[in-house]
Parts: sequence; structure tokens; C-alpha cells
Amino acid sequence: MNENFVGGGRAIADGRGGEELKGFSRTVAEIEWLLVILVLLYQIVQGRDDENTTAVYLGLTGYCFCVVVFRYLRLFRSESRWKLALETWVMIVFITWVLYHTGSLESPLLNLYLLTIIISALTLGTLSTLLEVALIAACYVVLWYTSSLESAMTSNTTVAGFVTQLAPMLLVAYITTMLSADMRSAMTRIKEISETDELTGIYNVRAFTALANHNHKQSVRYRQPYSIVMVDSDSLKGINDNFGHETGNQLLKLTVTCIQQGLRETDVLARYGGDEFVLMLPQTGTDGAFEVAERTRKTIAATPLTAQGTKVTTTVSAGVATYPDHGRDLATIMNCADQALYVSKKGGRNRTSVSGDPQK
Repeated sequence: MNENFVGGGRAIADGRGGEELKGFSRTVAEIEWLLVILVLLYQIVQGRDDENTTAVYLGLTGYCFCVVVFRYLRLFRSESRWKLALETWVMIVFITWVLYHTGSLESPLLNLYLLTIIISALTLGTLSTLLEVALIAACYVVLWYTSSLESAMTSNTTVAGFVTQLAPMLLVAYITTMLSADMRSAMTRIKEISETDELTGIYNVRAFTALANHNHKQSVRYRQPYSIVMVDSDSLKGINDNFGHETGNQLLKLTVTCIQQGLRETDVLARYGGDEFVLMLPQTGTDGAFEVAERTRKTIAATPLTAQGTKVTTTVSAGVATYPDHGRDLATIMNCADQALYVSKKGGRNRTSVSGDPQK
């Protein structure tokens, strides 16, 4: 993946990560309330009324309060992995409290720890999951040592029993983490394919639209200019007719390489059509965008294409439009840049035109 794709893709990656965390967050919220319901049902079925029951209900009250704080009081500006991690730690503390008052390692609720492991493996990654397992193991030890000596010697709280009970937790953590990693890898690849032009390796229109909208909103918010540059190959049809479509594909790749030479990491380059490319230049006014377009045009003209052993000179035309000089919304800026490109084509090609400026 080229540097322009990586640098320009931060907005898409951030947005994608935010949406992903929102989805995970909703799932975590459902699991949190499911945990409350399971513990509550267990208490109702048991039907006991003693000090341990009171302690469990106190724990339920405290945990529900924590869920409300995490979920509904909006104390956090946005979802983050640290927030999700903190929630799982609170879950572990709550589960340990419930287990302590319902039989320790003999409690039928012991497998509730699996909920936190699954959440961690799916949302937080391998390292965090290992830390979660280590925390659960520490809770196991606490529960083990708080059991009576007689129970420790005659029940599953022996060392062998302790290891046997902890082993499924490790197995679930390992399997879930591996599955999560495979799923993330597959999803990343699918998203990359859906946002990338297969031939040139740069953004396609779908990805560019997302990035352009994001950058437009940032420019409006911070009152900064940005420019759109449309670049169209003057030579693709002739190359295809004379040398074939494979050579035409080489021309498109060469054009992309030449354009990238003059871009910053924050600039965005995408294939807009068959032989048309579009650039978004954040924090760049009309003069700066014109310089970029002219530098690109001259670089391409000075870089001949080797076609069947023959060096062929190729050219491009460009059109420039800038926010807010040429419009207040992205669609208007794009349309102005496209019209400026048409002016360059109509005026003889191999030139750059600025929207509404006959001098350029």
C-alpha cells in the first residue's frame, strides 16, 4: 500500500474504528445486563435469606450503578478500548464478589468469568486478554484461600482441581483470541479491497467520498481552506488504440506514480474514473493547489512511457477548485474542479485551469 493511501487513510481508519467500537460497546452493554439477570435469577431460584444473600444484592446494586455510569450518564466523550477494558475489570470484581458469597470455587456461577474473557478476546486483543486471564487467576487464588481448610482438602479446591477449573478459561481465551484475530484480518482485507482501486492501488471513489466529506467538515469547523484537483489523462485513448489496453494500464500506473511524487502524506489521491484522478489537498489554497497541479502536469510530461520498446510522451490536463473561494459545500467544489478540467481539455489539453479564472 502506498504512503498516500496510508497517510490519507487516517480519517477512514479512525471512523471505522469508532464504528467498530460502538458495535462492540452495544454488545458489551447487553452482556452486562445479562450478567445482572443471571445473578438475579440465581438468587431468586435459591430463595435463601441470609447475610450472603444480602451481600449479593448489595453487589448487584453497586454493579448496576457502575453500568449506568458507563452507559447512560455520558461521562465518556467517546468509546475507547480503555473504557471497555475498565468495564471488563469491573465485571471481574463483581463476579468474584458474587462467587465469594455463593460458594467460592464451588459456586455454580463460576463460569460467569467466561463472559469477560470472551468480551476481552473479541474487543481488546491478545495482550489484554492475557491480562484478564491473569486477573481471573488471581481471583481464583483469592477464592481458593478464602475457602475453609476442610473444603480445600476434600473438594475441587485442591491444587489439581484449581488447575482443572482454570484450564477451560485459558482454552476459551486462546480459541476466542485466535478466531477474533482471523476475523479482524479478514474484515481488514475486505474493507481494503472495497476502498482500493484494484489496478493502481490508490483509493476508489467510495473511499474518496468518505475522506472528502470528513476533510470538508474539518475545514468548515476550523475555517481552513482545502482544494480539489481533477487530473485527466490526455493520452490514454491513443495508447490503448495504438499499443493495447495492457500498455494503457501501465500508463495509468505511471500517472499515479508521478502524481504521488508531489503529494504530502495528508493529501488524498483517488481514481475517479477510467482515466481521471482526483486529489484533495487539505489546508491548501488556490495558489498552492495550482502549483501542485502544474508540478504534476510537468512531471508526467517529462516522464515518457515505454510502450513496446518505444518511449512515448504523455500528458494530462487538470482543473482546480478551492473551498471556500469556489463554493461552500463539497459537491459544489467538486463540480467547479470538473468544469475547470473541461476548460483545460477544451483549451488544448496539457494545461491546468482554475475554476472561474481565465488567466490560469
